Amino acid sequence: MTDGLYKNSGINLRFSGSTCVSVLIVGNKVFCANVGDSRATLARRKEITTGGQAGQFKMVGIPLNRDHKADEPDEQSRILNAGGRVAAYRDMQGNPLGPARVWHLHEDIPGLAMSRSFGDAAAAEVGVNAIPEITEMNLVEADKFMILASDGVWEFISNDQAVNIVLPHYQNNSAEKAAEALIREAMKRWQEEDTSIDDITCIIIFLNIQ
Repeated sequence: MTDGLYKNSGINLRFSGSTCVSVLIVGNKVFCANVGDSRATLARRKEITTGGQAGQFKMVGIPLNRDHKADEPDEQSRILNAGGRVAAYRDMQGNPLGPARVWHLHEDIPGLAMSRSFGDAAAAEVGVNAIPEITEMNLVEADKFMILASDGVWEFISNDQAVNIVLPHYQNNSAEKAAEALIREAMKRWQEEDTSIDDITCIIIFLNIQ
């Protein structure tokens, strides 16, 4: 439905589109629907054992969905069967640069770095689709918050790192400051690693699971 709304919007979608990750919490169960390489991560308090002694805890990040990357075996197979190809950019010497991307078989378009998205009409011609992948998980009392973010956050920040960036602000009950801290850190790492900055969007959800 959403993809259809995009197509009927009048927007030029030849080389434009979007990803999406969403969650629905019903009681103590969470459903996650994902299209593309945005990600939802659940922060869970986990007991650890050091020197045979239990009773210490750490927060870990549990991804609720997988990223739809072009070189995932099932995703790549669909693209190849639709007449596309999957390959990274190549430099002047022919060396691969960056992630695997979706291309037309005989044209260097569109170069999309994901295998599912809304819009992106040129990529849709070679197997990229907007069919969401839906997962479900039971929430437990140890689950404290969720992070929903675009790939601009996850490019240089792991699930566990993101959880630890948010954690102090969870303890202070400030979701807004948690989001600001994660965005600042993502921007900092892009500036350290690249000459450009990808889209950086995040939502923080504090939980109260009984």
